[in-house]
Amino acid sequence: MQRILALLVGLSLSLPATASQGPGCGAPEEWLQSPPLPATAAGIATGRLTILAVGTASVTGAGTSSPAAAWPARLEALLRERRPDLQLRFEMRGERGSTAADQWRQIQEAMRGRARPDLVIWQAGTTEALRSLPIDDMATIVGEGLERLRARGIDAVLMGIQFSRFLRANVDLEPYRDALRLLAATGNAGFFSRYDIMRAWVDAGTVDVERAATARRTAEVDKLNDCLARALAAFIRDGVEEARR
Repeated sequence: MQRILALLVGLSLSLPATASQGPGCGAPEEWLQSPPLPATAAGIATGRLTILAVGTASVTGAGTSSPAAAWPARLEALLRERRPDLQLRFEMRGERGSTAADQWRQIQEAMRGRARPDLVIWQAGTTEALRSLPIDDMATIVGEGLERLRARGIDAVLMGIQFSRFLRANVDLEPYRDALRLLAATGNAGFFSRYDIMRAWVDAGTVDVERAATARRTAEVDKLNDCLARALAAFIRDGVEEARR
């Protein structure tokens, strides 16, 4: 654990200190910068792309007006709209309360399917933080998972924990957020900082589920998922462009 904390200190020194506005519902531009995503770029170049999104219940649309409003479904719709020529296969697997171990099993099952994914979007850490589960256990599973994905030539994007005033006040999120950021950096994976992006939207008044009136809360959740999809699309586009350079 001491080794992980030491690396986190060094990594935090390199994080951006200021935010500028960019695409994705005005998400700060530095949080939309991705490392190269070569497998995704290659899939697009060949006209065939397979994406797997794995995580907790939000992957399947918990709290939204319908499964079609979940962020993976919105991301799929955006990609199909922008690239109608692309043969896109998009698979979503999410379960309420799933841990990194549960999610890795789902990823392994998907890799044994008909079409190996070019890109895995792994929404991790939420259950561990909520239950105060050991960080090292999560880190071991996610780290080994990212290593195996890389060995098979599959791109990975880790999606971090969401921003919430309630969670910030009642859960010690920072060690889990920092661990995920470190795992992405050491595993050559993208890190989509959902917490920082959502906090920027709240500060700007773009989308704020917690302060939405009860009558329009579902609509606000739908808006949040749509903005997450748009920000992810920008993040993936940046990774593809980096790979092409």
